[in-house]
Amino acid sequence: MNIFVFDIETVPDVDGGRRIYNLDGLSDKEVANIMFHKRRQETGNEFLRLHLHRIVAISVVLRSHDRLAVWSLGDIDTDEKEIIERFFSGIEKYVPTIVSWNGKGFDLPVLHYRSLLHGIQAPRYWETGDSDQSFRWNNYLSRYHRRHTDLMDVIAGYEMSAAAPLDEVATLLGFPGKMGMSGAKVWDNYLAGNLAGIRDYCETDVLNTYLVYLRFELISGNLNHAEYVQECQRVRETLAAENKPHLTEFLSHWQDI
Repeated sequence: MNIFVFDIETVPDVDGGRRIYNLDGLSDKEVANIMFHKRRQETGNEFLRLHLHRIVAISVVLRSHDRLAVWSLGDIDTDEKEIIERFFSGIEKYVPTIVSWNGKGFDLPVLHYRSLLHGIQAPRYWETGDSDQSFRWNNYLSRYHRRHTDLMDVIAGYEMSAAAPLDEVATLLGFPGKMGMSGAKVWDNYLAGNLAGIRDYCETDVLNTYLVYLRFELISGNLNHAEYVQECQRVRETLAAENKPHLTEFLSHWQDI
């Protein structure tokens, strides 16, 4: 089975904000500040509605046969359209189980809106059984199907009142959790030109998600204890072999509980 764990990082879609709110002539920072202000007036917080996010990073963990890899799609200069195309190309190629934390509530709806904007085709992802009967009862779109496993949703028993933040769940289990950056800091880091730091942060988030997924596979009986330990060791060896500072730091914060 192919397991494709993913996480996205976003910034305000200032181009969209200019069009919607008629803000021509203002800088990106000024447009974003107005977007945040309007959102505060609506809800009391600055978290923008999902159609007003622009994707700047998608990081993935791929577990396929004897392969385990973690990386961010494209490079620092890759534009949003190509990043999203690479994401859906992975689904077309591997037809994996995709795994997320709050992917139903955030990541996938944002990907949907951005795909609309860029005209990105993803027939395998949108399949619900019309062309392939095997997708009728297990597809990427149904909340209760496991072809997309939203760990936050599943572990909370599909009750939003029971949902927990990834950082706290990961930390509770001895995994590193957040290490210096958070989603709230992504826009400031983007303005400062620190896209590399954003991509590194996204990779650590997706690693936390994958490790929680392995624990979920243990409790659901899809891995026995020895297999779980073996999979965790595979992650450790992969990160050590990468020899990248943020992955080395991730390893140093990983505790065995």
